[in-house]
Amino acid sequence: MFRNILVPTDGSALSRKAAKRAVRLAKEQRAKVTVVYVSPPYTPKVGEGMRVVHFESPQVYAARANSVAARCLGFVRKEASAAGVRCAAIHASGDFPHQELVRTAERENCDLIYMASHSRRGISRLILGSETSKVLALSKIPVVVER
Repeated sequence: MFRNILVPTDGSALSRKAAKRAVRLAKEQRAKVTVVYVSPPYTPKVGEGMRVVHFESPQVYAARANSVAARCLGFVRKEASAAGVRCAAIHASGDFPHQELVRTAERENCDLIYMASHSRRGISRLILGSETSKVLALSKIPVVVER
């Protein structure tokens, strides 16, 4: 039924749990997984009067972001490899992770998104929003939400 399952990861225990189940589903379906990690774009920290208060060079930021992405993506790659499931890993960058996830699903011809939900409630959900809810609203393909 499914041929390519998009698996977003942020490295959290919940996203690792969802990734394990997504890999299991991919194995059952003889599908591949496309794992994606989205990091925020580089922006220097500025203070009052647009004065730079903490500066990290673009190169240092990129190295740090790539290191975190490699760790997060690596977990899913290992799970897929152990299960005999083909896996493509993508490190994307963007201000709005939900948009990057939907774009990646479209670009990579995924036919399912399998993701975790951190189940924020109350004021934290209002303030922080829910990437999962935003993906559900934007996606044109089915989304499985792991809790």
